[in-house]
Amino acid sequence: MIDDRMCEAINNQINAELLSAYIYYSMAQWFESQDLPGMAQWMYAQTQEEMFHADRFARYVNGRGGRVLLQAIDAPPTDWDSPQAVFQHALEHEQWVTGNINNLMDLAIEINDHASKNFLMWYVNEQVEEEDNVGSVLAQLKRIGDSSNALYMLDKELGARSFSPPAAEEEK
Repeated sequence: MIDDRMCEAINNQINAELLSAYIYYSMAQWFESQDLPGMAQWMYAQTQEEMFHADRFARYVNGRGGRVLLQAIDAPPTDWDSPQAVFQHALEHEQWVTGNINNLMDLAIEINDHASKNFLMWYVNEQVEEEDNVGSVLAQLKRIGDSSNALYMLDKELGARSFSPPAAEEEK
């Protein structure tokens, strides 16, 4: 049975993951409006990934005898000044999520919840990857500056991204 405090904290994280999906979906819409379909595709894939994260948390709570209680999701931002500003926002958001995951791990350690510690390690590692991926795109955007040709090439490159859920043994 999952500890009540851990259950509540994970419910809050489910909300955060759904908010993340909503933010990335909003970013995809902004990129669509800017005629940057590759960057929009990158954000659509990120949206799916965040939905997967929320679902994975929910299945964990249910599997440990807890109850998932969904909460309202705040409206996401809808406008940015540039592709660089979008990815800067995405990086800051991922850093916020990393802080949330670290707080969950701290709680698992505090209450000596070994099952949750084991489960959360996947997210700890995932957040390192998330920050690196977004940070890499941001670094490229900073390097290309105002070059429309380079932006076009980066957009094409980012359009190749798709989301594939990890294999069952990888996500444990």
